[in-house]
Amino acid sequence: MDIRDVFQSRRTTFSFEFFPPRTAEGAGDLFGHIKEFEKLKPTFVSVTYGAGGSTRQLTHDLVVKISTTTPLDPMPHLTCVGHDEREIDEILSSYAAAGINKILALRGDRPKGVTGDEPFKHFRHAADLVGFIRKFNESGRHPDRRGFAIGVAGFPEGHPDTPNRLEEMDRLKAKIDRGADFIVTQLFFDNRDLYDFRDRCELAGVRTPIIAGVMPITSIAGMKRMADLAAGARYPAPLIRAINRAGGNDAAVRRVGVHWATEQCRDLLDHKAAGIHLYTLNKSTATREIYATLGVENSLQLI
Repeated sequence: MDIRDVFQSRRTTFSFEFFPPRTAEGAGDLFGHIKEFEKLKPTFVSVTYGAGGSTRQLTHDLVVKISTTTPLDPMPHLTCVGHDEREIDEILSSYAAAGINKILALRGDRPKGVTGDEPFKHFRHAADLVGFIRKFNESGRHPDRRGFAIGVAGFPEGHPDTPNRLEEMDRLKAKIDRGADFIVTQLFFDNRDLYDFRDRCELAGVRTPIIAGVMPITSIAGMKRMADLAAGARYPAPLIRAINRAGGNDAAVRRVGVHWATEQCRDLLDHKAAGIHLYTLNKSTATREIYATLGVENSLQLI
């Protein structure tokens, strides 16, 4: 089912994020976990895109393989970085030919060591990429007459490159006005940030469905990596206290992290979030534990 229809027929969507492995061993490991993810019956799964398009072909191949060999519905990420219009058109054409029906359009991060705006010469902002995808949809070249459903990123804690929060909301609205259909948020650990973001979107005239990004902490090292990847994720004091009580015990830290993410999901369900997107790091165990603690076997029971 097209996600645009899903939002109309279901209270909450459930989705998982993967990244494309760079080795055959990593790919085999991921598909072992994908068998477990299938049992959870997510609305869709997303596949990330490396900085500067560094995983362009890996992302494409993983998306197509998931689409053709599993019951999962994949959504590729696509970024502005280093691409011109011809390249983006080729990527969209390939996905359309494969029957992919949704894309997450992102500005993307500069490749390491690169400064200035050269990587964004052709698509300066995500809104520009959204507008290009919308034009592709209008060309009638996608087998679905509506074309790709277009997702964009949202930042409940604020975008690290846009300290002016009013300007940040203007940029989000620009993406919606150019044709985005839904928002997937960066990870956050305090649901109040999401609810405030949702209210601010409403005040700005953004009434697009907002899918909340949740990542369970499974280790201290992973917690530190998350802060880097999310460009400054905020860890609430109660979460830090709980992690500290674990005393560096890896198993205890993991239990705390999965419990915290589970409580986030429970609260998001209670507050009628449009969707929950779990950042899985290609591992199914924490996600399965969250579902089990919520008392369900799959996403259909959470609706």
